[in-house]
Amino acid sequence: MTNSMEQNVVQYLAEYDEGLTDQDSQMAYEMCARALTDYYKAVWNGSDIELYTFIESDNLKQYMQKKIQSQYDLHANSNDPVQNVEVVDWEVEFADEEEGNYLYLLLPAHVHKNGGGFGEPTEFLVQNKNRKLVIVDWYMGAKDSYDFFVRGENLKINNPAIWDDREFVKRIKQKQREFSGSTR
Repeated sequence: MTNSMEQNVVQYLAEYDEGLTDQDSQMAYEMCARALTDYYKAVWNGSDIELYTFIESDNLKQYMQKKIQSQYDLHANSNDPVQNVEVVDWEVEFADEEEGNYLYLLLPAHVHKNGGGFGEPTEFLVQNKNRKLVIVDWYMGAKDSYDFFVRGENLKINNPAIWDDREFVKRIKQKQREFSGSTR
């Protein structure tokens, strides 16, 4: 018998057991669009987000949890919940690198709230891990965004192994501590 949480887990499967093909682009888009919608609803509405559905890396999950909590603390009292998230004119590129092949996705999101909305571009790197598509990096580079301050401005993510780099993770954790102690 499985518990209800396990029954509700959605898996985004790759076309083949190993590697990626251009055929995985649509499924990767669907996964990233859902992750983005769940992210905005977690930040603005206080909804749950099941990061394990999208992310395997413990370092990236921890980063995202702190990011979501920080942004929720900033926006929770706005009384202007997210109604839906629309992605328009998304782009995907297939890359075959030494670290493995991956899909780079750019999703320009339009976040619709009761009192208006805003737009924000988000970048994802997606890989095939044992036939499951997973997000291996996630960056929102809008000016004054959490990632802008913590990870750096105007990045184009292109290293699928970045969250396995101990020095990088150490620097990011330090910047998160500094950011959480500052006022914006």
